[in-house]
Amino acid sequence: MSAPTHEGLHSPEEVPARTAQDALAVDGVSSDEGHAALRASVRKLGELLGESLTRHEGRELLDLVEQVRALARRPDDGAELAALLSGVDDATAIVLARAFTAYFQLANASEQLHRGLELSRVSTGGLDATLERLGQALATGDLDRATAQQILGRLQLRPVFTAHPTESSRRSVLDLLLRITGIVETSEDPAQRPVDAARGQRRLAELVDELWQTDELRVLRPRPADEARSALHYLRNLTSTVLPDLLEDLAVGLEALGLDLPEQAQPLRFGNWVGGDRDGNPNVTPEVTAEVLGMQHDAALDVLAAATRDLMTELAASTQIVGFSDELLASLEADAQALPEVRAARAHLNGEEPYRFKLSYVLARLEGTRTRWHSGADHVPGRDYASVEEYTADIRMLQDSLRANDGELVADGAVARLLRVVRAVGFGLATLDVREDAGKHHTALAAIYDRLGELITPYADLDRSARTKLLSKELTGHRPLIGAAAQTLTGTPAKVVELFSTIRTSLDRYGDDVIETYIVSMTKGIDDLFAVVVLAREVGLVDLAQTPGASDVARIGFAPLFETVTELENAEELLEGLLSDPSYRRVVAARGDVQEIMLGYSDSSKDAGIAASRWQIHRAQRALRDVAARHGVTLRLFHGRGGSVGRGGGPTGEAILAQPYGTLDGPIKVTEQGEVISDKYVQPRLARHNLEVALSAALEASTLHRTPLQSGEVLDGWDETMSVVAAKGQEAYRALVRDPGLVAFFVSATPVEELGNLNIGSRPARRPGGLGGLEDLRAIPWVFGWTQSRINVPGWFGVGSGLKAAREAGHEDDLREMFANWNFFRSFVSNVQMTLAKTDLGIAAHYVEELVSADARAAFDVIRAEHATTLEQVLWLTDQRQLLESAPVLKRTLELRDAYLAPLHALQVSLLARSRASGDDVDPALRRALLLTINGIAAGMRNTG
Repeated sequence: MSAPTHEGLHSPEEVPARTAQDALAVDGVSSDEGHAALRASVRKLGELLGESLTRHEGRELLDLVEQVRALARRPDDGAELAALLSGVDDATAIVLARAFTAYFQLANASEQLHRGLELSRVSTGGLDATLERLGQALATGDLDRATAQQILGRLQLRPVFTAHPTESSRRSVLDLLLRITGIVETSEDPAQRPVDAARGQRRLAELVDELWQTDELRVLRPRPADEARSALHYLRNLTSTVLPDLLEDLAVGLEALGLDLPEQAQPLRFGNWVGGDRDGNPNVTPEVTAEVLGMQHDAALDVLAAATRDLMTELAASTQIVGFSDELLASLEADAQALPEVRAARAHLNGEEPYRFKLSYVLARLEGTRTRWHSGADHVPGRDYASVEEYTADIRMLQDSLRANDGELVADGAVARLLRVVRAVGFGLATLDVREDAGKHHTALAAIYDRLGELITPYADLDRSARTKLLSKELTGHRPLIGAAAQTLTGTPAKVVELFSTIRTSLDRYGDDVIETYIVSMTKGIDDLFAVVVLAREVGLVDLAQTPGASDVARIGFAPLFETVTELENAEELLEGLLSDPSYRRVVAARGDVQEIMLGYSDSSKDAGIAASRWQIHRAQRALRDVAARHGVTLRLFHGRGGSVGRGGGPTGEAILAQPYGTLDGPIKVTEQGEVISDKYVQPRLARHNLEVALSAALEASTLHRTPLQSGEVLDGWDETMSVVAAKGQEAYRALVRDPGLVAFFVSATPVEELGNLNIGSRPARRPGGLGGLEDLRAIPWVFGWTQSRINVPGWFGVGSGLKAAREAGHEDDLREMFANWNFFRSFVSNVQMTLAKTDLGIAAHYVEELVSADARAAFDVIRAEHATTLEQVLWLTDQRQLLESAPVLKRTLELRDAYLAPLHALQVSLLARSRASGDDVDPALRRALLLTINGIAAGMRNTG
């Protein structure tokens, strides 16, 4: 299938902006040479796909593909295309959907490759620029050197990998695409020999054939353990291909400024939710949590063992040439006593190479640690490692010996690189978070207190104030609430207690950094946090000492999750209440005076619209910052962002820099999920770039954005203007979603009901126990559904009404200044503009006309009107005649993408009509064809939720 000239398909939300003017123009490939190479590779891959189609399906199918594509590009009403597709049988529909999906997959993969190549040549928003600004601030005295050094000690960017079901592509497909782009990159080397080029082309044809023969759809819904394997696949690659160089570049860059990255600093550390996030997912049990932690630790030991072997290859220094420290030589004698089998196997090979000899023992102890974990046996000193600190001590011993014996370059090079990676990954590769709904903990405590029989009013009937008093008092005591009664608990109470016991067992087995935070979703009062702390105390995770001079213990931290706009509005009061409670304040002190707060973007946006959501999150951050400062607590914000703009998506670096001043004081956590993970981290160059940009932004925000950039008077004016935008936006959005007719419209105009058959995640699409309305639908399918039909309501609806209201209230000048000078507002508007560019109400109209009954179409009139208003207001604000006018390359990219999406949309509409006409008796081939269109559109849009 030959392809037209193509500018490349990509996910622009994940590319950092260079300046305010070209915030939307950045597409990762800026040079003419880069565009030519991209077009050539896409054309070649399209030709190979066409040849594969002909081989497998016949020339007639290829001709049909070309006919469909030609009709889709016509500027007409699409009637002829619709007629053609309506006559296509299910088997042909399957092949058509697969053909257009395969093209997207190949084009997207090629674009990722060339975007990474270009970014590696012309880096934007990376370490160099940030370090230069940091150096200027130090030189001018705008930043105190001692303050900068303190911040470096607590600097930590933590991308948290999640299992949210928004990645429609199977890893088998992603792996094939990675192999294909590897050959494409090699083929573009001008120094390549003709014989190698010919071999590469043959190999490309093989891989494209393999891609065509690989099923894009998952046969079964993945289990949490399967999702964990996928996350670990990325984490292992990142720790070996990206982390060593990135962390070294940071350390060397800081050293050039006269700053030191402290020895125990963890500027980059990964987090994981897979196997720990049980909110609404009954498949994540305590047993699953234990299983995933075992998988993580096995993977971490594999990474460290491979890095140790690499170091062993390099450190061949001989006693015949250089000296070695007495400490190292003495340790070899002790190792020989503990591990005589290693001495017997390696003494004759490495007897005169102490570093290699030592690392042989290190490798044996790593394997001994794995054996201990698997068997549950006790630690045996000298034969395994009790903690990662013991492993680090062995490596540091080598480093000290090298420094004392003319090996400074190696000590500060290869050995230092390994130590930085060890600090980043530990023995667990990533830190697991646990999340559970607040109501579950109260259910457990109600059962426990009922067994005690001491409350006049049953626990379940207590109001929040009474529960808060009861639980606060309970935290100061030492009596066991559960005791022997634990064996009599059943149902939810038993599962909750088992979860806390699993956390305790895991910490005992692997170390206290394996699980760091317990996140409480649906947090509405401080009793929701106190309940969790009391349950944690019951299994020994928390112990507030009664003896003077004794230390308090809190082996895990506790974080509220504020999800809706109402919860965000109440966040300041809740945190004040938490930190004002003496017992809870002691828990925070035991955690190093760090309080984590999670901010939910998805549900707040679904609840009140994107304008109100973003503004309330911004305001909540300011308030939380001030409360934490008053109590002497470091605030660690955890941003629960999705892939799409409607769920908080957008460039991570921009989002970090758009936070209120003083909010980021070193540590920050950000979710990475679904298709965003594969888009950002499949290609090593893109992985490096994305992590570098985010880490640089965290460093810059922590050190250089500690005070306001504008005067208080200016900020007050901007706040007033943004409040108008948010209030009117929320009013318009809620009028839409609270319209009784919207449910019927949404279900009819989108394939949201069919998404459950796609098997892309282990978590149910709806919250348990609901009545089936929109309020029970999770934010992911809410966004996914609108995206499929190109309406994209969550990413823009209400913004136009808000901007128009602000202008009519006399805030035009403020809006212009805000877009030019306020990172928060500019990022917000830029993301909205991107979503508008991906919205196509012409395509959406076809869904409505063919699938929505006449009496349920009123909502579309409202959507059209708000879309026109939003388009008008955004164009005015950005001073453009049409969207993306300042980004012509990206504009052409999206237009060309539409030429290939149009057939899939038309096919999906036809198949949805057939499927729904079949009622409950849908033919399996028809269902498969429909799911393939969903998968293909998701691949083309590049963000699904």
